Amino acid sequence: MRGTFALLLITCAGGILGCQLPHDWRPQTEACRAELAEIIVYARVLAMHRDSYSVYNYLPWQYDTELFFSAEIELLCDQAWGSMLEVPAGSRFNVTGLGYFPCYSYSVTENNAYYFFLRMDENFSIMPHGVNFQDPIFPDTPENHRIFASLFQFSNCTAGTQVHTYTPEWEAQEDSRLLCSTVQKALFEEEEKVRTLSQKVRFLEKTNNHLRDKVKNMKRLLRQSKRETKDQTHHLKQIHEPQVADNGHQHHPQQETTHNQDKTLKKVLTKKLKD
Repeated sequence: MRGTFALLLITCAGGILGCQLPHDWRPQTEACRAELAEIIVYARVLAMHRDSYSVYNYLPWQYDTELFFSAEIELLCDQAWGSMLEVPAGSRFNVTGLGYFPCYSYSVTENNAYYFFLRMDENFSIMPHGVNFQDPIFPDTPENHRIFASLFQFSNCTAGTQVHTYTPEWEAQEDSRLLCSTVQKALFEEEEKVRTLSQKVRFLEKTNNHLRDKVKNMKRLLRQSKRETKDQTHHLKQIHEPQVADNGHQHHPQQETTHNQDKTLKKVLTKKLKD
């Protein structure tokens, strides 16, 4: 019951902390991660030992030693090809840093065999190597045998342990093949470039749509302004035309005076001619 409650607390703490991976994180296959692991072993767990508080199992309730443990393991085969630690089959040593942590758990059970990705810390302790923030412990299954078999192509295994069938072509394949992790890294870099370009395209599309809306708005205002100007011109024309028509029928006072003067002048001339 105590252990269950502690695991619930770990889950809650993990949710609060967020356990955020890097923004450019991508999952990697087991084969690719194996190329990056420092140490790879195929081993059986002989015994489990509870661990006390250390830098690898820090939690606010670090004194609950039911959560953390180390495992004594026995190598069933020689070191995998490329491992940094060179020990033969049958060797025994402890793997620390196992247990239940806020964002992950590394767990094994006694008398079962596993493939381990391991690393050595500055204190020469052997602990799980979580390459690419993924699980470094793989159970003994036919599928995992198939995945990891080529890593042990030059290894001697204990009696009754068969993880591969050696063929001479393996060495040539090992020399000629491209590193999966290198190819995958290049693919991830290209994917990141595509993502960056996609973000730029979305930004430009958004800016372009904004400019389109702005142009549409300007055209609408221009049409509205033209309509208002046309209406005002028509209205002024309607007001001005009646005034012009009325002025065409009315006599100017100066014109009336000139007409009267002409009449008077004619009368005077007529009278003089009679005299």
